Amino acid sequence: MTLHPLLIAKIHFRATIRRVDLLDQLCHIWQGKETMTDKFILTPYFLDDPVPGLRPLAQSDWLVNETELPSGNRQTRMVALYRPLATAVSHTLQQGNRPISIAGDCCTSIGVLAGLQQAGITPTLIWLDAHGDFNTWETTPSGFLGGMPLAMIVGRGEQTITQGTGLRVLPEHRIILTDARDLDPGEREAVTESAVIRLPDVRQLLNYPLPAGPLYVHFDTDVINPTEAPAMNYPTPGGPSVATLAEVFQRLAETERIVAVSVSTWNPDLDKDGRSRQATMTLLQTLLG
Repeated sequence: MTLHPLLIAKIHFRATIRRVDLLDQLCHIWQGKETMTDKFILTPYFLDDPVPGLRPLAQSDWLVNETELPSGNRQTRMVALYRPLATAVSHTLQQGNRPISIAGDCCTSIGVLAGLQQAGITPTLIWLDAHGDFNTWETTPSGFLGGMPLAMIVGRGEQTITQGTGLRVLPEHRIILTDARDLDPGEREAVTESAVIRLPDVRQLLNYPLPAGPLYVHFDTDVINPTEAPAMNYPTPGGPSVATLAEVFQRLAETERIVAVSVSTWNPDLDKDGRSRQATMTLLQTLLG
């Protein structure tokens, strides 16, 4: 279900929540609530592989999305992770809270977006990443599934995970991809010819006229300049500083329209001095307002 444009215009965070019964196609409208409680959901996996180093991040009030994964291929196992994640996101919104997903890779964004859709929300997706994640099996030089989630979300390439999770295709024009300084050749061509809004410099978000309605922010921590956050699986030279990202995140927080955040984390096994964790958590605090 997609919210009527007149309802979309009413979504903001100074609101009380009006609930419509799920049998009547549940939708939530914020109408003046002063604050929302952020509910953290940790999925301590990299694709379908457990990442024990992420598990200690969980605080006592966090929901930890862990399950015994079925046999089968990687896509089947990831669906088994993302379906409960989508349910948790939807339930969090129904309770009047804001879901904050923490995971080891970007593919969990599929579960987060599916949960938003279950709650009747079709957001603008702001995707901050050193990479485009816009590959398909036809364009990828590496065969890395973690480089495909944004393409999957817009209906490109294999749809096993999105369909299994219950995700409906998000129109390309509802996506703002920023930075993405490291694109494979075929991926670059796909992004260029798509309707995805591309902002190569994250500072462009400071003045970019964001669309009306709810915002979902996906933050891959490898967007940070690796001189400040080096513990990444795929570090890419260049990129914005922590200070620059903090300025951008402050602007996004001030919209009071962020309905969900997902974070693709640093590699805890590489973060010997804790710098990458500290940079990430500082920026996340700014983004959450």
